[in-house]
Amino acid sequence: MTDSVFNLAVDENKIAVVTIDVPGEKMNTLRSSFADDLKALLEDAKSQNVKGMVFISGKSDNFIAGADVKMLDSVQKRDDALAISELCHQAFFDMTKLPYTTVSAIHGAALGGGLEFALACDYRVGTDSDLTKIGLPEVQLGLLPGGGGTQRLTKIVGIQKALEWMLTGKQIRPKQAKKAGVLDDCVPHSVLLKVAKEFATKKKPQAKEPKLDNISKLLESNPFGRNFIFKKAKENVLKKTGGHYPAPLAIIKAVRASVELDELKAYKTEAESFATLVMSDESKALRGIFFATTEMKKEWRNDDAPAISKTAVLGGGLMGAGIAHVSAVKAKVPVRIKDVAEQGISNAMSYTYKILDKRLKRRIMSKADMQLTMNRITGTTDYSGFKHIDLVIEAVFEDLALKQGMVADVEQQCQANTIFASNTSSLPISQIAAQAARPENVIGLHYFSPVEKMPLVEIIPHEGTSKETIARVVNFARKQGKTPIVVKDMAGFYVNRILAPYLNEAANLMLAGEPIEKIDAALVEFGFPVGPLALLDEVGIDIGSKIAPILEKELGERFKGPDAFMRMIDSKRLGRKSGRGFYEYDKKGKKVDESVYELLGVTPAPRLNKSEIAKRCVSQMLNEAVRCLDDGIIASPRDGDIGAIFGIGFPPFLGGPFSYMDKLGASKISSDMSTLANSDANFAPCESLVTMASSGATFYNATHVEVVAPEVQSTESQEQSVTEPEVTKEIETKE
Repeated sequence: MTDSVFNLAVDENKIAVVTIDVPGEKMNTLRSSFADDLKALLEDAKSQNVKGMVFISGKSDNFIAGADVKMLDSVQKRDDALAISELCHQAFFDMTKLPYTTVSAIHGAALGGGLEFALACDYRVGTDSDLTKIGLPEVQLGLLPGGGGTQRLTKIVGIQKALEWMLTGKQIRPKQAKKAGVLDDCVPHSVLLKVAKEFATKKKPQAKEPKLDNISKLLESNPFGRNFIFKKAKENVLKKTGGHYPAPLAIIKAVRASVELDELKAYKTEAESFATLVMSDESKALRGIFFATTEMKKEWRNDDAPAISKTAVLGGGLMGAGIAHVSAVKAKVPVRIKDVAEQGISNAMSYTYKILDKRLKRRIMSKADMQLTMNRITGTTDYSGFKHIDLVIEAVFEDLALKQGMVADVEQQCQANTIFASNTSSLPISQIAAQAARPENVIGLHYFSPVEKMPLVEIIPHEGTSKETIARVVNFARKQGKTPIVVKDMAGFYVNRILAPYLNEAANLMLAGEPIEKIDAALVEFGFPVGPLALLDEVGIDIGSKIAPILEKELGERFKGPDAFMRMIDSKRLGRKSGRGFYEYDKKGKKVDESVYELLGVTPAPRLNKSEIAKRCVSQMLNEAVRCLDDGIIASPRDGDIGAIFGIGFPPFLGGPFSYMDKLGASKISSDMSTLANSDANFAPCESLVTMASSGATFYNATHVEVVAPEVQSTESQEQSVTEPEVTKEIETKE
């Protein structure tokens, strides 16, 4: 069976060890040939009269990482998608009916179809390694588990835990999986095969009841309790997704079928829902995001570039603390925090301690690991300990002279190849590097708050930044767990440039009389995680007011922020951090601060519906995104979509601003903007959009000429691997 992904070896006791190894790939994935390969394997095993079978991976860090997403993306008809699910069902049913015992020996990722394969085995043994991850993350691609996962997992862990795991797509640690009953044992990697073979000699297990506490058992054991569970699950899904994603509701339906319908009808429910979801616009958009982020991993990769092994952060504020956290916790490198005051250093270190302490209390990490991580973070009020730092990240307020002074200090205090990265959100990097002795080492590295949660980072080289510096910083950002996009050096870069006119329009609508809560609700209903005025409160109204003049000076009148913002700043209404902004904040949450209307001289007088409000705000963002593409700020529509989704929460189910415009059509977008421009010139569609409207061009085809800045082109590449998706989750998971 040398051409198969399965390689069979039978020992003297007639225990078959099947090594799963997809040729030429880093990851094992379930492909179109899987069912035929499995059938041939089982026939071969039958001819050798095996008495037990162990499945183990030939890869070093994954069992089966899931189904091949490219296979799903190539499906043209719903019937073909249905056939994929039904084929998996039959293949896994064949495994369960074997006359001998089957065991999955799991080391590394067993996700999606990989876990469904393991669930079809009689026993599952996993390693206690951090590499081992168990989960059904299909919801992140707008899908449900289509290989029997909604059925088998529910019978093992119970309704509530199955819903929790599948609706969040969370990855489960080995010890958790064993406690829940998914793994029958959890052992060191060195004895995995030995223990798995011992399980293969056992009799097939009898069906077990899920391991439930008394309350869960009471709820799940009767129709009234189950109805309550499913009702609450649906309410929670609709609250968190706004009804924009069909996959979570389909998961609930399939899980319900597993306990209320006979087996044949229940599996049919799963297969039918899977087929419908594969063809849905939402899943296609989410799969597009997955492919985009996978492609981006090829870019600017340079394995020969010196690794960044020691870092420093200038400034112990909120951003500095977050950057230090991801450097120490994710990238696992020593971090030196410099602040003008000891209190700033203490606050920054406390930031990481509090996050890790939560993980400690939830037994996600040990006390020893927590101490080891905290030991990576040190502090200083001078430049002591900076001599051998590889990367210094500046995270202070937007003051050009201050940042230029820091460049000079770092060049004096550090080694010749130390990189200086600025976390500026708006100042051009060329200005920060203007007086540098080694401008090739200066770059922008723009994070988003909160740093440990926001997946995007913008990397901004100026004309003099070396390619090695870019590659080193891109590599490091990925080690921090970030998705980096390399953008051109202009004021506001990409994310803040498209965000500013969106926020300004929301503020102008409020000043024109639209109620605060109505504006925010309109954009949440559109699909954003929070409304624009609530977002302004989170960012800080004072921060926004400092960025706006920079953008206005560099890019023009359309970036001018409302003068009313200064009245809010003067009255200390800075947003959440001061307890008051557009909203009032206390321990119970937030509510609209009605007194802000009087302060700004506004009398609420609603005149627009929510759809009109959303159109006005989003149109400003779309128009600016096209300008950014034309100016070469972003290298492609793909980068623009990823930047907007991961940077500001543009609705993932719409695929990003460029995918959304392609879906609506440039003609409609341009027409709508032209209508709005009759009363406000800032809505006038940019020249490129007008040209596309007349030619029928789209962003994702060759008829749209992309303007690519030379400094953001990449010649590096790497092998593509399909693993768990890296998209924004449809349903939030608690920390």
